[in-house]
Amino acid sequence: MDCLFCSIAAGEIPSKKVYEDDTVVAFYDVDPQAPVHVLVIPRQHIASPDDITPDNSAVVAHVFEVIAKLAKELGLENGYRVVTNCGKDGGQSVQHLHFHVLGKRSLAWPPG
Repeated sequence: MDCLFCSIAAGEIPSKKVYEDDTVVAFYDVDPQAPVHVLVIPRQHIASPDDITPDNSAVVAHVFEVIAKLAKELGLENGYRVVTNCGKDGGQSVQHLHFHVLGKRSLAWPPG
């Protein structure tokens, strides 16, 4: 399979990672649409939201746990958006499930 995000998750293509574990990788978008724009992807290839099943839905739950953790770490305490697209007509440009986390940092960021 020739998938850009699978290659990023495997470390074959460099990215500016902000988080990774055995299930999820998060990295800054190369074409940011907000002051903070991070992509969160499962390591497992799931093509789109249409391909979420009872067998892989725990991965998606973990993605959202990671998103909440990252939002705090990235100084997004005043709110943020989580966006995913599904299929060509929905604007999905990479056929690997991914979630855009978009926001702007608090004026107090970084802390201290």
